[in-house]
Formats: sequence, structure tokens, C-alpha cells
Amino acid sequence: MSTLPPTVSNEDEIQAPQRPPSPPFHVTFAARGLHAQNFPAHKPRDLRIPSAQAMTHVAWSCDGKRLAAVGIDKVTRLWAPETSMEYRAASHFSGGHSDDVDYVSWNPTHPELFCTSSQKDRRIVFWDARQSRHVQQIQLKVSPVQTNYAPDGKSLLYTSAGHQLFFLTYGKDNESSKDVWQISDKDGTIVASTAMFNHVGDGIILTHHSEHTLRIMDYPSLTLRESPAAHVGGCVAVALDPRGRYLASGGYDSIVNMFDLNEWICARTIASCENAINALSFSFDGEYLAIASTGSYIDICATETSIPLHRVPALAPSPTVTWHPSKYVFAYCGQTKQREGSPPPVAVISLFGGGI
Repeated sequence: MSTLPPTVSNEDEIQAPQRPPSPPFHVTFAARGLHAQNFPAHKPRDLRIPSAQAMTHVAWSCDGKRLAAVGIDKVTRLWAPETSMEYRAASHFSGGHSDDVDYVSWNPTHPELFCTSSQKDRRIVFWDARQSRHVQQIQLKVSPVQTNYAPDGKSLLYTSAGHQLFFLTYGKDNESSKDVWQISDKDGTIVASTAMFNHVGDGIILTHHSEHTLRIMDYPSLTLRESPAAHVGGCVAVALDPRGRYLASGGYDSIVNMFDLNEWICARTIASCENAINALSFSFDGEYLAIASTGSYIDICATETSIPLHRVPALAPSPTVTWHPSKYVFAYCGQTKQREGSPPPVAVISLFGGGI
């Protein structure tokens, strides 16, 4: 993998984020006896893959030993980043989809189990990394855009291209004594662009690209609990602090809001990003928030102060960003832009941080 920082032209020059006023001393790293990470000491490690299409999603296994990537074709690729991130080092999983794979999610209870989805073939496919053939394949009537496991690994929600929410459940069906994934009887009347379970599994958090509010609902009753106002022009990304203190939301307005989960009020706002937000991810200890946007960079901010700590230059805008489950490393992906007189675009998978 190349460790050289990406070159940018003057027209795409990445500006350093503006630093907000100093926060109260009691929330700083020093006052809380914590050693702040030296992110500027690291450089992105980029894997370029010749492809006319982008890598659309990356995800870590629950033990952090594997990184999955999808987007450029019908194949899901798994790397063991601690060993190698060379292209030829990837394990390939194919045969479950008849068209390009868009999204991948790992089971939070088992480091070998994951699922993939495709909008084009309308399938969700379940895999075990210990075998090359898929475990189960579910044909849907809608195009799945995003998937998310419940904390116990027994339920899976997915949102559709039509912005509807659906569920799969894991258990015994009527015809077999074997546990299998089944389509839930919840009929998709709830609208959502993105959705995720909370850390306990008794609630879900929903966003919609044309709604300015978040929606917090009980699960499985789907009773509305909270609906805090969040963004002008639509909310498109959410992330939960692993400590259970904050919910971060991002929108088309380029703002990131940090909601206090005890009071359901906006405790802080991060306004250092100049572009619409694509994805958010908290570090494993909840101290740092990574922000992916439509700009060619990833911002790292301190959770307790909202101060921007570092702007990571990226080869391309990333649709996703995800922290390692136990290290200060995150992964992101995308595709370089077409430029006159330059080489053709390539798909990109990148890692940033130390420890791997």
C-alpha cells in the first residue's frame, strides 16, 4: 500500500478546519487525565484498485481482525489488515449475488459472520468467512440500501431505495428445525433513509434525507419515543457513542450535532466541515468522532469538546468511515475523480491511524 499523501490541485486544495473557541477546561483531555492521540503524526495508507466503479462500503469484523469491502463488482473482499492490505492478499466471496454488491455488515456477536446486500439484484446474502459458499440467500421485493444488525445478532434491519424500513429475524421456521433468517411481518410502512439499532437492541434510530428531525422508536413495538430537530434540509447520517452518552447526526447542511442521550438536547454542534455529511463514526472509546463528507477529506473531532483535531486528506470523497473496534484506526473508501489528461479513476480503500 502506498503511504504517500494524495496530491491535490489548487482548485481542490483542502483547507484546514476553523478552530472554535476554547472549551471549558474540565472537558479537555488533560483535565480528565487522558492522553490525546497525535493524529497529525500519521499518514493515510491507500490501496488503489483499477475499476470503473467506486468502493461503496467498508466494515470491520467485531474483533477487528478483518476488513470487508464491496462496491466494484459482485465480489466481497476481506482483508486481514494486521497481516497485509495488498490487493492480492484479499479473500474473495462470490456466488451469492448476480449483480454489484453495495453494502456489507458484520454480525456483532461472531467475528466470522457477515451479510451483503445489492440494490440491483434485490438480495441480502449471509456468509460465514470460514467457508467460500454463502450460508443463506434472501430474495427481496425491494432494493436494500443499508443493513444493520441488532446487538444480539438475531435481528437485521434494512432500508430500501424507496426509503422504507424492513426487518429480518433469525430463528426456526415452520418447515425446518434449523435456524434461518426470515422476512419479518413488519410491512415497511415506516419511512427511513438510514436506520440503526441502539446498543441494547430495544430501540432504533431513523433518519430521512428530506426530514429535519431524527426519530427514535422502541423495538419491536416501533412506538415513537423522541423526534428531536436536527438539520436544515435533511438528516443523512447518525452514529452512537459506544459509552451511550451521545448520538451524533449529520446532514446536508454540513453540520454535525451531538445530542445528549439523557436529555435529548443538542449538547454541541460541530461546524468545521464545509461539505454535506456522508457518514459518522465514533472511536471505540467514544473520545473521537470521524466525519466523512462530500469533500475529499475526513475530519477528526474530539467528542467532549467538538474541537477539530485533524483533517485527513483523502484521494476521493468517501461514502463511509468506520473506526476499528479496539484501535485508533479507521477505514474509508471511494473513487478518484476523472480528470483531463490524468489516469482513469480508480477505486480506493484507505486506512488512517496507528496500531495496524
